[in-house]
Amino acid sequence: MLHAAIDGVDGGRLVRRALADPGLRARLAAASAVDVIAAGKAAAVMIAAFVDSALAADTAPGASAPRPRLRRLVAIGPGHAHTLPAHIEWFAAGHPLPTDASVAAARRALAVAAATERDGLLVVLLSGGGSALMALPADGITLEEKQQTARTLMAQSADIYELNTVRKHLSAIKGGRLAAASAAPVLTLAVSDVVGDDLSVIASGPTVADDSTFAAALDVLVRRGGLGQYPASVVSRLEQGAAGTIEETPKRGDRRLGTGDARVIGRQRGAIDAAGASAMALGYHVHVVPEPTTGEARVAAAEFAARIASEMTGLPRPLCVIAAGETTVTVRGGGKGGRNQEFAFALAQALLARHDLQRDEAEERHWVAASIGTDGIDGPTDAAGAIVDPTTFERAQAAGIADPQRYLDDNDTYAFFDRLGDLVRTGPTTTNVGDIQVVLLGRPH
Repeated sequence: MLHAAIDGVDGGRLVRRALADPGLRARLAAASAVDVIAAGKAAAVMIAAFVDSALAADTAPGASAPRPRLRRLVAIGPGHAHTLPAHIEWFAAGHPLPTDASVAAARRALAVAAATERDGLLVVLLSGGGSALMALPADGITLEEKQQTARTLMAQSADIYELNTVRKHLSAIKGGRLAAASAAPVLTLAVSDVVGDDLSVIASGPTVADDSTFAAALDVLVRRGGLGQYPASVVSRLEQGAAGTIEETPKRGDRRLGTGDARVIGRQRGAIDAAGASAMALGYHVHVVPEPTTGEARVAAAEFAARIASEMTGLPRPLCVIAAGETTVTVRGGGKGGRNQEFAFALAQALLARHDLQRDEAEERHWVAASIGTDGIDGPTDAAGAIVDPTTFERAQAAGIADPQRYLDDNDTYAFFDRLGDLVRTGPTTTNVGDIQVVLLGRPH
């Protein structure tokens, strides 16, 4: 089911589906030249699919539109992309924190945008992780200062909206500035990794208007640790911006954004639907939790268990419960883990503590649950998340783990699940639409 969820939002498949739109294909063909920038964890597969689909012959009856003239092709993602054609310029940049390569990539993206013509078209393919992978600090801010700011915010449990509000106001490319640099109209196709699919938040919205402000960014620092926790240059820039002495990010109606068109082509719902279809094929009834899973991971897990007990005991068995969202972790220990691993650990504790989940004694131990990041990377680990069941802590004791709680207290859930063999390792995927949780109650007959 988890693999089905990931496959259901494959970045390449989503791009090919988008380019099946005749209106979109006609727009590409009408441009004097098409320049393409792809940024994010799915950049490689998205730009490869775009090139293949854009240049493919139109097989529709009576089709005669010329193929688009693809000119500059730039892709920015993690690691190496050995399978990309040589004419696609690849930048292996940093994530979750930006690197010098991220800066070089952002400079190149801005140069491509600045070289466009009014009768051309700039296509920007975005996916999760784009904020760090394509990063250019604003004047007066060093990369190290921006990295320190991001680390502090993440350690203070800042959510993606808070993190990106600050990022956009410390950047020369985010918050609509990439689109503002382009003479050509901008077409954005985005795979969403944020709750609510807000285009201004995906990769920090480099091609769309930004509603956040310097004052809001400054307030995030105040609430997430206090101004004294951040570099003086960062605080100074935000204070100057809040006072009106530094130009704001482009807002709605800004003429520099022109006639841009931004579309979300991949959502968490696609992963949910694919997981649900897989569950039904295996004989499960499916219940989708409509509200997103958010907040501190271990708290959200306890609330999730309580919700299952209060709302789902009367639903037919076997039952598959699916939820999605993105939680946070307040790092207080010195261990290694991720939000999905902490969620799974705390969910196992909460489910085992409840005696009202099952309707009869025979069903008591028939449940299994998992939480993963659809990008295949949970925190600074090589795992997507973890899987738990009623035997998790029994097996931990058998493995010599006398005090499982200390692993959670030390933010060291990776070591806990690694000893049990219960990490879910998918490897880096071709997508990122946030996290997905699956809970199975009962067994198919």
